[in-house]
Amino acid sequence: MVDIKKIRQNPEDFARRLKGRASRSVIDRIVVLDKSRRENLRIVEDLRARQKKISDSQSARKIKEERRRKEEELKRVSKELNGILSEIPNVPDDDVPEGFEDKNEIIEVSGRVPEEKGPPHWEIGKMLGIVDFETASKMTTSFWPLLKGDGARLEMALINFFIEENAKSGFDQICVPYAVNEKAVFGTGQLPKFADDLYRLENDNLYLIPTGEVPAGNLFRDKIFAEDELPLDFQIFSPCFRREAGSWGKLGKGLVRNHQFHKVEIFSFAKPEESDEKLKNFVSVVCGILEKLGFIYRVVLLSSGEMGFSAARTYDIEVWAKGMNRWLEVSSCSNCRDFQARRTNTRIKRKSGEIVFAHTLNGSSVAVGRVFAALLENNFGENGEVPVPDCLKKFMGKDRIEPFVATSLAN
Repeated sequence: MVDIKKIRQNPEDFARRLKGRASRSVIDRIVVLDKSRRENLRIVEDLRARQKKISDSQSARKIKEERRRKEEELKRVSKELNGILSEIPNVPDDDVPEGFEDKNEIIEVSGRVPEEKGPPHWEIGKMLGIVDFETASKMTTSFWPLLKGDGARLEMALINFFIEENAKSGFDQICVPYAVNEKAVFGTGQLPKFADDLYRLENDNLYLIPTGEVPAGNLFRDKIFAEDELPLDFQIFSPCFRREAGSWGKLGKGLVRNHQFHKVEIFSFAKPEESDEKLKNFVSVVCGILEKLGFIYRVVLLSSGEMGFSAARTYDIEVWAKGMNRWLEVSSCSNCRDFQARRTNTRIKRKSGEIVFAHTLNGSSVAVGRVFAALLENNFGENGEVPVPDCLKKFMGKDRIEPFVATSLAN
């Protein structure tokens, strides 16, 4: 949630910084409603004070009725104001480039993009008999993956490797619920604006989590930290569920965009003055993992129009996928500053006694399916085998994935 005081103090600057993320007319409406709310609140409080002092019953009834009308008006205005504020995205940092994809800034490139191309991962997976979307679609619909044999082993090897590396970087592992309530999804910013992207369990009024960020961000709802308790760094492995169908064609094939996928998320609660450095650490952790896997990668600072709803600053980390012949995002690391903490009421008590909102940061470390896809494409050899990176061999129990003829899941 944005700080209403920042809008009130300088609506022009606020509208400028949110250009492309929220319309000026919405900002103007917020200003009008905020003024009305504060005026109605002042009148209600004045009427309450007057009512306590009046002994004449007739005059007291008139004031009580007037107070009731103003309280109803205050309730109506506050509801509209809070509804609009709940759909206003976070304000980008001042140095975030304004615009959309063409304004993204490449911060770092590690490695050189090869000229040679290869088959895409969905063809490799089928040749190896390790990815089976056809069988999956018979039990669900399109865009739900089924991995088997060495495909399932590779998936679990990547997950265990990511968890091990994140632990080395100080992220404590937690296991979270995969279904959460409406308040939790509101807290991290997916509701109310993106309800259509979520899977809802109607009978229970719960939502399947779209990312481990959701339960992580709600760990300390309504809590006040002592200043010395932060930072707190967590990692969360979970399946993620999203209703997005993806685009048809190359970006809609394979493991790039599915309704269900695995991800290891890193998440931090930090003091405001430490969150910038914490975000740099997030990016460093992810890049270190990609280096060990042997990937060519780059770090991209997203423009204002490309960032997620709750982010004030986001770095995407992309790897080169030889089969698709394109950069593929495998991680997105964001500083949400106090935006999510305002929605979850997560605060810090300074040693001076001052109460401030915590900063939250999140990042994929790393998205498993996309790394799986890029690894197949980049490592696929002319002999039809896929060598396993050294860092995964102890988890895989073998040094290569060999072709075989799959006749059933038992193979």
